[in-house]
Amino acid sequence: MQLTLFVEAVYLVAAVLFIFSLAGLSKQESARRGSVLGMIGMGLALAATLVLSLRDSEKPVFVTLLLIVLALLIGAGIGVWRARTVEMTQMPELIAMFHSFVGLAAVLVGYDSFLTERASVVGYTEVYLGVFIGAVTFTGSIIAYLKLAAKIKSAPLTLPARNLINLGILVLSAALMVWFLAAPSIWPLAIMTVLALLLGLHLVAAIGGGDMPVVVSMLNSYSGWAAAAAGFMLSNNLLIITGALVGSSGAILSYLMCKAMNRKFMSVILGGFGQKTSTSSKSQDLGDYSEVKAPEAAELLKNAKSVVIAPGYGMAVAKAQYSVADLVSKLRARGVEVRFAVHPVAGRLPGHMNVLLAEAKVPYDIVLEMDEINDDFPDTDVVIVIGANDTVNPAAENDPDSPIAGMPVLKVWEAKKVIVIKRSMGVGYAGVQNPLFFNDNTSMLFGDAKAVVDQLLQDL
Repeated sequence: MQLTLFVEAVYLVAAVLFIFSLAGLSKQESARRGSVLGMIGMGLALAATLVLSLRDSEKPVFVTLLLIVLALLIGAGIGVWRARTVEMTQMPELIAMFHSFVGLAAVLVGYDSFLTERASVVGYTEVYLGVFIGAVTFTGSIIAYLKLAAKIKSAPLTLPARNLINLGILVLSAALMVWFLAAPSIWPLAIMTVLALLLGLHLVAAIGGGDMPVVVSMLNSYSGWAAAAAGFMLSNNLLIITGALVGSSGAILSYLMCKAMNRKFMSVILGGFGQKTSTSSKSQDLGDYSEVKAPEAAELLKNAKSVVIAPGYGMAVAKAQYSVADLVSKLRARGVEVRFAVHPVAGRLPGHMNVLLAEAKVPYDIVLEMDEINDDFPDTDVVIVIGANDTVNPAAENDPDSPIAGMPVLKVWEAKKVIVIKRSMGVGYAGVQNPLFFNDNTSMLFGDAKAVVDQLLQDL
Protein backbone atom coordinates (compact mmCIF):
# COMPACT_ATOMS: atom_id res chain seq x y z
CA MET A 1 0.00 0.00 0.00
CA GLN A 2 2.77 2.46 0.88
CA LEU A 3 4.56 1.72 -2.40
CA THR A 4 1.33 2.32 -4.35
CA LEU A 5 0.81 5.66 -2.61
CA PHE A 6 4.42 6.63 -3.30
CA VAL A 7 4.05 5.78 -7.01
CA GLU A 8 0.80 7.73 -7.24
CA ALA A 9 2.54 10.72 -5.61
CA VAL A 10 5.36 10.49 -8.18
CA TYR A 11 2.73 10.30 -10.93
CA LEU A 12 1.13 13.47 -9.57
CA VAL A 13 4.48 15.30 -9.60
CA ALA A 14 5.11 14.08 -13.17
CA ALA A 15 1.65 15.27 -14.27
CA VAL A 16 2.31 18.74 -12.81
CA LEU A 17 5.66 18.85 -14.62
CA PHE A 18 3.90 17.96 -17.90
CA ILE A 19 1.49 20.84 -17.39
CA PHE A 20 4.37 23.26 -16.74
CA SER A 21 6.12 21.82 -19.78
CA LEU A 22 3.15 22.64 -22.02
CA ALA A 23 3.00 26.13 -20.54
CA GLY A 24 6.70 26.62 -21.27
CA LEU A 25 6.36 25.43 -24.84
CA SER A 26 3.78 28.15 -25.54
CA LYS A 27 6.54 30.78 -25.91
CA GLN A 28 9.89 30.72 -27.67
CA GLU A 29 11.70 32.25 -24.72
CA SER A 30 10.59 29.49 -22.34
CA ALA A 31 10.45 26.55 -24.76
CA ARG A 32 13.81 25.12 -23.67
CA ARG A 33 12.76 25.17 -20.02
CA GLY A 34 9.47 23.52 -20.97
CA SER A 35 11.29 20.73 -22.77
CA VAL A 36 13.54 20.09 -19.75
CA LEU A 37 10.55 19.94 -17.38
CA GLY A 38 8.82 17.49 -19.70
CA MET A 39 11.88 15.24 -19.79
CA ILE A 40 12.18 15.28 -15.99
CA GLY A 41 8.49 14.40 -15.67
CA MET A 42 8.82 11.54 -18.14
CA GLY A 43 11.91 10.24 -16.33
CA LEU A 44 10.02 10.19 -13.01
CA ALA A 45 7.03 8.50 -14.64
CA LEU A 46 9.18 5.77 -16.19
CA ALA A 47 11.02 5.10 -12.93
CA ALA A 48 7.79 4.87 -10.93
CA THR A 49 6.17 2.59 -13.51
CA LEU A 50 9.23 0.35 -13.50
CA VAL A 51 9.02 -0.05 -9.70
CA LEU A 52 5.30 -0.80 -9.85
CA SER A 53 5.76 -3.31 -12.68
CA LEU A 54 8.43 -5.21 -10.75
CA ARG A 55 6.18 -5.44 -7.72
CA ASP A 56 3.07 -6.61 -9.60
CA SER A 57 4.76 -8.98 -12.04
CA GLU A 58 3.86 -12.67 -11.83
CA LYS A 59 7.24 -13.54 -13.34
CA PRO A 60 10.53 -13.58 -11.40
CA VAL A 61 11.84 -10.06 -10.77
CA PHE A 62 14.97 -10.67 -12.82
CA VAL A 63 12.95 -11.81 -15.88
CA THR A 64 10.59 -8.85 -15.65
CA LEU A 65 13.47 -6.39 -15.25
CA LEU A 66 15.31 -7.95 -18.19
CA LEU A 67 12.24 -7.67 -20.46
CA ILE A 68 11.62 -4.05 -19.47
CA VAL A 69 15.26 -3.03 -19.90
CA LEU A 70 15.36 -4.80 -23.27
CA ALA A 71 12.25 -2.93 -24.45
CA LEU A 72 13.67 0.38 -23.20
CA LEU A 73 17.00 -0.18 -24.95
CA ILE A 74 15.32 -1.09 -28.25
CA GLY A 75 12.97 1.90 -28.08
CA ALA A 76 15.66 4.34 -26.95
CA GLY A 77 18.05 3.06 -29.61
CA ILE A 78 15.53 3.61 -32.39
CA GLY A 79 14.55 7.00 -30.95
CA VAL A 80 18.13 8.28 -30.66
CA TRP A 81 18.96 7.04 -34.16
CA ARG A 82 15.94 8.75 -35.71
CA ALA A 83 16.48 11.96 -33.73
CA ARG A 84 20.06 12.19 -34.95
CA THR A 85 19.37 11.34 -38.58
CA VAL A 86 16.01 12.95 -39.33
CA GLU A 87 16.09 16.29 -41.16
CA MET A 88 14.07 19.20 -39.84
CA THR A 89 12.08 19.12 -43.06
CA GLN A 90 11.05 15.54 -42.27
CA MET A 91 9.67 16.37 -38.82
CA PRO A 92 6.01 16.55 -39.93
CA GLU A 93 6.00 13.03 -41.35
CA LEU A 94 8.02 11.75 -38.37
CA ILE A 95 5.42 13.19 -35.99
CA ALA A 96 2.67 11.56 -38.05
CA MET A 97 4.44 8.21 -37.66
CA PHE A 98 4.72 8.73 -33.89
CA HIS A 99 0.97 9.27 -33.78
CA SER A 100 0.42 6.01 -35.65
CA PHE A 101 2.46 4.14 -33.00
CA VAL A 102 0.29 5.57 -30.22
CA GLY A 103 -2.85 4.50 -32.08
CA LEU A 104 -1.49 1.00 -32.66
CA ALA A 105 -0.51 0.74 -28.98
CA ALA A 106 -4.08 1.62 -27.94
CA VAL A 107 -5.45 -1.10 -30.23
CA LEU A 108 -3.04 -3.72 -28.85
CA VAL A 109 -3.74 -2.72 -25.23
CA GLY A 110 -7.47 -2.97 -25.93
CA TYR A 111 -7.23 -6.48 -27.31
CA ASP A 112 -4.93 -7.55 -24.48
CA SER A 113 -7.36 -6.19 -21.89
CA PHE A 114 -10.29 -7.98 -23.52
CA LEU A 115 -8.48 -11.32 -23.82
CA THR A 116 -6.85 -11.40 -20.37
CA GLU A 117 -9.28 -9.67 -18.02
CA ARG A 118 -12.90 -10.05 -17.02
CA ALA A 119 -14.42 -6.61 -17.24
CA SER A 120 -17.70 -4.91 -16.40
CA VAL A 121 -19.84 -2.99 -18.88
CA VAL A 122 -17.75 0.10 -18.12
CA GLY A 123 -14.55 -1.87 -18.73
CA TYR A 124 -15.77 -3.25 -22.04
CA THR A 125 -16.85 0.25 -23.08
CA GLU A 126 -13.31 1.49 -22.38
CA VAL A 127 -11.88 -1.37 -24.45
CA TYR A 128 -14.22 -0.73 -27.37
CA LEU A 129 -13.69 3.03 -27.50
CA GLY A 130 -9.94 2.67 -27.00
CA VAL A 131 -9.63 0.26 -29.91
CA PHE A 132 -11.87 2.45 -32.11
CA ILE A 133 -9.93 5.68 -31.45
CA GLY A 134 -6.60 3.88 -31.75
CA ALA A 135 -7.49 2.26 -35.09
CA VAL A 136 -8.69 5.57 -36.58
CA THR A 137 -5.52 7.27 -35.37
CA PHE A 138 -3.29 4.50 -36.74
CA THR A 139 -4.42 4.47 -40.37
CA GLY A 140 -5.13 8.22 -40.43
CA SER A 141 -1.57 8.91 -39.32
CA ILE A 142 -0.16 6.50 -41.90
CA ILE A 143 -1.99 8.34 -44.71
CA ALA A 144 -0.83 11.70 -43.31
CA TYR A 145 2.75 10.41 -43.32
CA LEU A 146 2.48 9.21 -46.92
CA LYS A 147 1.07 12.57 -48.05
CA LEU A 148 3.65 14.63 -46.17
CA ALA A 149 6.47 12.45 -47.48
CA ALA A 150 5.10 12.84 -51.05
CA LYS A 151 4.74 9.06 -51.37
CA ILE A 152 1.12 9.48 -52.45
CA LYS A 153 -0.69 12.41 -54.06
CA SER A 154 -1.59 15.27 -51.75
CA ALA A 155 -4.86 15.91 -53.62
CA PRO A 156 -7.98 14.95 -51.65
CA LEU A 157 -9.63 11.59 -52.37
CA THR A 158 -13.22 12.49 -53.27
CA LEU A 159 -15.20 9.27 -53.47
CA PRO A 160 -18.90 9.45 -54.43
CA ALA A 161 -21.06 9.84 -51.31
CA ARG A 162 -17.90 10.06 -49.16
CA ASN A 163 -19.76 11.66 -46.25
CA LEU A 164 -22.41 8.92 -46.31
CA ILE A 165 -19.62 6.34 -46.24
CA ASN A 166 -18.18 7.90 -43.08
CA LEU A 167 -21.63 8.16 -41.49
CA GLY A 168 -22.39 4.55 -42.37
CA ILE A 169 -19.18 3.36 -40.71
CA LEU A 170 -20.03 5.32 -37.55
CA VAL A 171 -23.55 3.89 -37.41
CA LEU A 172 -22.28 0.34 -37.95
CA SER A 173 -19.65 0.84 -35.26
CA ALA A 174 -22.32 2.03 -32.81
CA ALA A 175 -24.44 -1.03 -33.59
CA LEU A 176 -21.43 -3.31 -33.12
CA MET A 177 -20.79 -1.67 -29.74
CA VAL A 178 -24.30 -2.60 -28.60
CA TRP A 179 -23.63 -6.21 -29.69
CA PHE A 180 -20.23 -6.21 -27.96
CA LEU A 181 -21.62 -4.93 -24.65
CA ALA A 182 -24.63 -7.25 -24.74
CA ALA A 183 -22.63 -10.37 -25.59
CA PRO A 184 -18.85 -9.71 -25.34
CA SER A 185 -16.93 -11.63 -27.99
CA ILE A 186 -14.03 -11.08 -30.32
CA TRP A 187 -16.19 -10.83 -33.45
CA PRO A 188 -17.87 -7.43 -32.99
CA LEU A 189 -14.55 -6.03 -31.73
CA ALA A 190 -12.67 -7.36 -34.76
CA ILE A 191 -15.27 -6.15 -37.27
CA MET A 192 -15.30 -2.72 -35.67
CA THR A 193 -11.49 -2.60 -35.81
CA VAL A 194 -11.53 -3.18 -39.57
CA LEU A 195 -14.20 -0.50 -40.02
CA ALA A 196 -12.25 1.97 -37.83
CA LEU A 197 -9.07 1.33 -39.81
CA LEU A 198 -10.97 2.11 -43.03
CA LEU A 199 -12.54 5.21 -41.46
CA GLY A 200 -9.16 6.63 -40.41
CA LEU A 201 -7.78 5.98 -43.88
CA HIS A 202 -10.72 7.65 -45.63
CA LEU A 203 -11.00 10.64 -43.26
CA VAL A 204 -7.42 11.77 -43.91
CA ALA A 205 -7.29 10.74 -47.58
CA ALA A 206 -10.29 13.03 -48.21
CA ILE A 207 -8.36 16.11 -47.02
CA GLY A 208 -6.02 17.95 -49.39
CA GLY A 209 -2.33 18.59 -48.86
CA GLY A 210 -2.84 22.29 -48.17
CA ASP A 211 -4.77 21.41 -45.00
CA MET A 212 -2.37 18.65 -43.89
CA PRO A 213 -0.76 20.74 -41.09
CA VAL A 214 -4.19 20.96 -39.44
CA VAL A 215 -4.67 17.22 -39.94
CA VAL A 216 -1.35 16.43 -38.24
CA SER A 217 -2.39 18.58 -35.29
CA MET A 218 -5.77 16.84 -35.17
CA LEU A 219 -4.12 13.42 -35.26
CA ASN A 220 -1.99 14.59 -32.34
CA SER A 221 -5.22 15.14 -30.45
CA TYR A 222 -6.54 11.71 -31.48
CA SER A 223 -3.33 10.05 -30.26
CA GLY A 224 -3.80 11.77 -26.90
CA TRP A 225 -7.33 10.46 -26.50
CA ALA A 226 -6.12 7.01 -27.59
CA ALA A 227 -3.46 7.16 -24.85
CA ALA A 228 -6.08 8.25 -22.31
CA ALA A 229 -8.27 5.31 -23.33
CA ALA A 230 -5.27 2.99 -22.86
CA GLY A 231 -4.80 4.55 -19.42
CA PHE A 232 -8.36 3.67 -18.45
CA MET A 233 -7.86 0.10 -19.64
CA LEU A 234 -4.61 -0.22 -17.68
CA SER A 235 -5.94 1.70 -14.64
CA ASN A 236 -2.98 4.05 -14.97
CA ASN A 237 -3.85 7.54 -13.72
CA LEU A 238 -0.77 9.21 -15.20
CA LEU A 239 -1.49 7.83 -18.66
CA ILE A 240 -5.05 9.12 -18.39
CA ILE A 241 -3.84 12.60 -17.38
CA THR A 242 -1.10 12.71 -20.01
CA GLY A 243 -3.45 11.51 -22.75
CA ALA A 244 -6.04 14.10 -21.77
CA LEU A 245 -3.40 16.86 -21.83
CA VAL A 246 -2.19 15.84 -25.28
CA GLY A 247 -5.73 15.34 -26.58
CA SER A 248 -7.07 18.67 -25.36
CA SER A 249 -3.99 20.70 -26.32
CA GLY A 250 -3.99 19.10 -29.79
CA ALA A 251 -7.67 19.91 -30.23
CA ILE A 252 -7.12 23.53 -29.16
CA LEU A 253 -4.17 23.90 -31.52
CA SER A 254 -6.23 22.40 -34.36
CA TYR A 255 -9.04 24.86 -33.67
CA LEU A 256 -6.64 27.82 -33.68
CA MET A 257 -5.07 26.60 -36.92
CA CYS A 258 -8.47 26.19 -38.51
CA LYS A 259 -9.23 29.81 -37.62
CA ALA A 260 -5.86 30.88 -39.05
CA MET A 261 -6.55 29.02 -42.30
CA ASN A 262 -10.27 29.89 -42.45
CA ARG A 263 -11.21 26.22 -42.30
CA LYS A 264 -14.17 24.74 -40.45
CA PHE A 265 -13.08 22.72 -37.43
CA MET A 266 -15.78 20.07 -37.85
CA SER A 267 -14.97 19.80 -41.55
CA VAL A 268 -11.40 18.75 -40.73
CA ILE A 269 -12.52 16.26 -38.08
CA LEU A 270 -15.08 14.71 -40.43
CA GLY A 271 -12.78 14.38 -43.43
CA GLY A 272 -13.81 17.48 -45.36
CA PHE A 273 -17.56 17.28 -44.62
CA GLY A 274 -19.37 20.32 -45.99
CA GLN A 275 -16.31 21.47 -47.93
CA LYS A 276 -16.74 21.93 -51.65
CA THR A 277 -14.31 20.37 -54.07
CA SER A 278 -12.14 23.08 -55.61
CA THR A 279 -10.37 23.01 -58.91
CA SER A 280 -6.65 23.56 -59.22
CA SER A 281 -5.29 26.48 -61.21
CA LYS A 282 -2.03 24.65 -61.78
CA SER A 283 -2.15 24.93 -65.56
CA GLN A 284 -3.57 28.45 -65.70
CA ASP A 285 -1.64 30.87 -67.94
CA LEU A 286 -0.82 33.93 -65.85
CA GLY A 287 1.53 35.64 -68.29
CA ASP A 288 5.25 36.29 -68.02
CA TYR A 289 7.43 36.68 -64.96
CA SER A 290 10.51 38.83 -64.48
CA GLU A 291 13.82 37.49 -63.21
CA VAL A 292 16.50 39.20 -61.13
CA LYS A 293 20.10 38.26 -60.36
CA ALA A 294 21.76 38.35 -56.94
CA PRO A 295 23.79 41.58 -57.52
CA GLU A 296 20.64 43.48 -58.52
CA ALA A 297 18.72 42.08 -55.55
CA ALA A 298 21.58 43.07 -53.22
CA GLU A 299 21.44 46.60 -54.61
CA LEU A 300 17.71 46.78 -53.81
CA LEU A 301 18.43 45.66 -50.24
CA LYS A 302 21.20 48.26 -49.84
CA ASN A 303 18.82 51.05 -50.74
CA ALA A 304 15.88 49.77 -48.67
CA LYS A 305 14.85 51.23 -45.33
CA SER A 306 12.54 48.37 -44.35
CA VAL A 307 12.80 44.70 -45.33
CA VAL A 308 10.48 41.81 -44.46
CA ILE A 309 11.52 38.18 -44.92
CA ALA A 310 8.75 35.59 -45.43
CA PRO A 311 10.29 32.11 -44.95
CA GLY A 312 8.76 28.85 -46.11
CA TYR A 313 9.44 25.17 -46.62
CA GLY A 314 12.16 25.92 -49.20
CA MET A 315 14.28 27.61 -46.54
CA ALA A 316 14.04 24.49 -44.38
CA VAL A 317 14.93 22.17 -47.28
CA ALA A 318 18.02 24.24 -48.16
CA LYS A 319 19.02 24.62 -44.48
CA ALA A 320 19.37 28.31 -45.19
CA GLN A 321 18.36 29.63 -41.77
CA TYR A 322 21.95 30.37 -40.69
CA SER A 323 22.74 32.27 -43.89
CA VAL A 324 19.46 34.15 -43.51
CA ALA A 325 20.42 35.08 -39.95
CA ASP A 326 23.76 36.43 -41.24
CA LEU A 327 21.91 38.42 -43.90
CA VAL A 328 19.67 39.92 -41.22
CA SER A 329 22.69 40.90 -39.11
CA LYS A 330 24.42 42.56 -42.06
CA LEU A 331 21.32 44.51 -43.08
CA ARG A 332 20.62 45.65 -39.51
CA ALA A 333 24.23 46.78 -39.21
CA ARG A 334 23.53 49.03 -42.22
CA GLY A 335 20.54 50.56 -40.42
CA VAL A 336 17.89 48.61 -42.35
CA GLU A 337 14.82 47.58 -40.37
CA VAL A 338 14.44 43.82 -40.89
CA ARG A 339 11.57 41.67 -39.67
CA PHE A 340 10.20 38.21 -40.37
CA ALA A 341 6.64 37.41 -41.40
CA VAL A 342 5.73 33.89 -40.28
CA HIS A 343 2.52 32.25 -41.45
CA PRO A 344 0.84 29.92 -38.90
CA VAL A 345 1.39 26.86 -41.13
CA ALA A 346 4.60 27.85 -42.92
CA GLY A 347 6.71 24.75 -43.39
CA ARG A 348 3.91 22.17 -43.15
CA LEU A 349 3.97 22.20 -39.36
CA PRO A 350 2.95 24.79 -36.75
CA GLY A 351 6.03 26.53 -35.40
CA HIS A 352 8.37 24.99 -38.01
CA MET A 353 9.82 28.34 -39.11
CA ASN A 354 10.00 29.65 -35.54
CA VAL A 355 12.13 26.67 -34.52
CA LEU A 356 14.50 27.11 -37.46
CA LEU A 357 14.94 30.83 -36.84
CA ALA A 358 15.46 30.30 -33.11
CA GLU A 359 18.06 27.66 -33.97
CA ALA A 360 19.91 30.28 -36.02
CA LYS A 361 19.77 32.76 -33.09
CA VAL A 362 17.43 35.21 -34.84
CA PRO A 363 16.11 37.67 -32.18
CA TYR A 364 12.60 36.74 -31.07
CA ASP A 365 11.34 40.31 -31.20
CA ILE A 366 11.72 40.61 -34.99
CA VAL A 367 9.86 37.34 -35.72
CA LEU A 368 6.23 38.38 -36.18
CA GLU A 369 3.09 36.35 -36.81
CA MET A 370 0.85 36.97 -39.82
CA ASP A 371 -1.71 39.07 -37.92
CA GLU A 372 1.04 41.26 -36.47
CA ILE A 373 2.66 42.20 -39.77
CA ASN A 374 0.07 41.95 -42.54
CA ASP A 375 -0.92 45.61 -42.21
CA ASP A 376 2.71 46.74 -42.56
CA PHE A 377 3.40 45.44 -46.07
CA PRO A 378 2.27 48.63 -47.91
CA ASP A 379 5.00 50.54 -46.03
CA THR A 380 7.69 47.92 -46.70
CA ASP A 381 10.36 48.60 -49.32
CA VAL A 382 11.41 45.02 -50.07
CA VAL A 383 9.91 41.64 -49.17
CA ILE A 384 12.10 38.57 -49.60
CA VAL A 385 10.06 35.38 -49.96
CA ILE A 386 12.31 32.38 -49.29
CA GLY A 387 10.84 29.11 -50.44
CA ALA A 388 7.25 29.99 -49.55
CA ASN A 389 4.38 29.48 -51.98
CA ASP A 390 0.85 28.79 -50.75
CA THR A 391 1.23 31.05 -47.68
CA VAL A 392 1.87 34.09 -49.93
CA ASN A 393 -0.60 33.22 -52.70
CA PRO A 394 -3.12 35.99 -53.51
CA ALA A 395 -5.38 33.35 -55.12
CA ALA A 396 -6.54 32.56 -51.59
CA GLU A 397 -8.28 35.95 -51.59
CA ASN A 398 -9.03 36.45 -55.28
CA ASP A 399 -9.93 33.01 -56.65
CA PRO A 400 -13.02 31.39 -55.07
CA ASP A 401 -12.35 28.18 -57.04
CA SER A 402 -8.82 27.73 -55.68
CA PRO A 403 -8.18 24.83 -53.26
CA ILE A 404 -6.78 27.41 -50.82
CA ALA A 405 -9.68 29.86 -51.24
CA GLY A 406 -10.43 31.68 -48.01
CA MET A 407 -7.13 30.81 -46.33
CA PRO A 408 -5.57 33.92 -44.77
CA VAL A 409 -2.18 34.58 -46.35
CA LEU A 410 0.72 37.00 -46.00
CA LYS A 411 -0.13 39.97 -48.23
CA VAL A 412 3.43 40.41 -49.48
CA TRP A 413 2.23 41.67 -52.88
CA GLU A 414 1.27 44.98 -51.22
CA ALA A 415 4.96 45.83 -50.66
CA LYS A 416 6.83 48.15 -53.01
CA LYS A 417 9.08 45.31 -54.25
CA VAL A 418 8.94 41.52 -53.83
CA ILE A 419 11.88 39.17 -54.45
CA VAL A 420 10.96 35.49 -54.52
CA ILE A 421 13.77 32.98 -53.98
CA LYS A 422 12.79 29.61 -55.43
CA ARG A 423 14.43 26.72 -57.25
CA SER A 424 11.88 26.87 -60.08
CA MET A 425 8.40 28.04 -61.03
CA GLY A 426 6.93 24.84 -59.57
CA VAL A 427 3.64 24.96 -57.66
CA GLY A 428 3.34 24.67 -53.88
CA TYR A 429 2.11 21.82 -51.73
CA ALA A 430 -1.54 22.62 -52.46
CA GLY A 431 -0.83 22.12 -56.18
CA VAL A 432 -1.86 25.59 -57.40
CA GLN A 433 0.06 28.23 -59.32
CA ASN A 434 0.86 31.50 -57.56
CA PRO A 435 -0.18 34.74 -59.33
CA LEU A 436 2.26 36.62 -57.09
CA PHE A 437 5.16 35.40 -59.23
CA PHE A 438 3.73 37.22 -62.27
CA ASN A 439 3.03 40.59 -60.62
CA ASP A 440 4.76 43.70 -61.95
CA ASN A 441 6.45 44.38 -58.60
CA THR A 442 7.71 40.78 -58.21
CA SER A 443 11.06 39.43 -59.42
CA MET A 444 12.11 35.78 -59.30
CA LEU A 445 15.58 34.91 -57.99
CA PHE A 446 16.12 31.26 -58.91
CA GLY A 447 18.41 28.87 -57.08
CA ASP A 448 18.99 26.96 -53.88
CA ALA A 449 17.96 29.22 -50.99
CA LYS A 450 21.22 28.86 -49.06
CA ALA A 451 23.39 29.42 -52.14
CA VAL A 452 21.36 32.46 -53.18
CA VAL A 453 21.45 34.07 -49.73
CA ASP A 454 25.18 33.41 -49.48
CA GLN A 455 25.60 35.19 -52.81
CA LEU A 456 23.54 38.13 -51.53
CA LEU A 457 25.85 38.32 -48.51
CA GLN A 458 28.88 38.53 -50.79
CA ASP A 459 27.29 41.21 -52.96
CA LEU A 460 26.36 43.26 -49.92
